[in-house]
Amino acid sequence: MNLFGKSRAKKTENAPKDSVLKLKETLDMLEKREQYLQKKIDNELATAKKNAQSNKKAALMALKRKKTYESQMEKLSGARMTIESQVMAIEGASVSLEAMNAMKQGAGAMKSIHKGMDIDTVDQTMEEIKEQMDLAEEINSAISQPAGFGMDFDEESLAQELSELEGGALTDELGIKEDLPGAKTKGKATADLGALPTAPVDAVGHKGVADEEDELKQLKAAFA
Repeated sequence: MNLFGKSRAKKTENAPKDSVLKLKETLDMLEKREQYLQKKIDNELATAKKNAQSNKKAALMALKRKKTYESQMEKLSGARMTIESQVMAIEGASVSLEAMNAMKQGAGAMKSIHKGMDIDTVDQTMEEIKEQMDLAEEINSAISQPAGFGMDFDEESLAQELSELEGGALTDELGIKEDLPGAKTKGKATADLGALPTAPVDAVGHKGVADEEDELKQLKAAFA
């Protein structure tokens, strides 16, 4: 433990404050001394006026003492001015020192922050951020597309199958099947039936019983 070193450092640190305090105490003492001398000067001046005609010798001696006190006053005034200048200089230097220490501490903090950082590291970090943002954009685009569940469809084959289904549906609707026997006869009967008169319907859209019998007779006659 370096106790003497710490004590010396602390003493050096407090030196400006101690000096300013001592100088201000001296200024207070000089001010009191000036007030005392001013009273002396006023008293000697009053004595000189009082004895100016009755006792010129006493008046002259009073004026001499007055001059002596005034001389001391001038010296004290000079000393006070010097000390006041020193106080202002020390206080200004102390403020500058505090500002310098603060700036030095700030510079050390910035140096510590930038210790593991340089322009190459910053550029690399920004490049990594850009790559990750691009990757996130690609992932979002992939997620937003509809999934095909791994199945690939042949569009031409599907179109051909749909066309065949449409042709088959049309054939079933017309009732034409060329590969079955009796298809032509059935077609002829259907054509003949198309020429038969239709039976009237009632108000609600249903055929009457008599009309149905007549229609049945006509069908038998057509197939005879």
